[in-house]
Amino acid sequence: MDIKLKKIFAAHKPEQKELISILQDIQDKKGYLPGKALLETAKFLKVPPSRVFGVATFYTQFHLTRQGRHRISVCSGTACHVRGSGRIMNKITRKLKIESGQTTEDYEFSLESVACFGSCALAPVMVVDGKVYGNVTEKKAEEIIDGIRGRKK
Repeated sequence: MDIKLKKIFAAHKPEQKELISILQDIQDKKGYLPGKALLETAKFLKVPPSRVFGVATFYTQFHLTRQGRHRISVCSGTACHVRGSGRIMNKITRKLKIESGQTTEDYEFSLESVACFGSCALAPVMVVDGKVYGNVTEKKAEEIIDGIRGRKK
């Protein structure tokens, strides 16, 4: 078991009610939930691995694969859809050469479609690294991504 996991487990009681908190801590430290960490969590909590895996796959906040440094979420709810979020998503998928649920080969960007952010008055909405962008157009989405890439250089 690696030192990060030992520190995480040391901060929690070995009780089932700690499962979500432990998974959140692991993801905060590692960026995702590696399979080995899920197995170690099951051992620590003395629960079947299927229970840990079930929780990890039920909640959309958890990721079983490595994510990009920058996470882009595009709302696909009714208000956003009507106002063009599908075109925005298509623009981003062409630009980054990935589909929703994927990460670029350089692990710079991850892209996802989200059912609703609850910001319908700002539709269409895009969230990048936790920052909400409202009234997004295809051009604005491209500018946001280019801005992030520009900061990297």
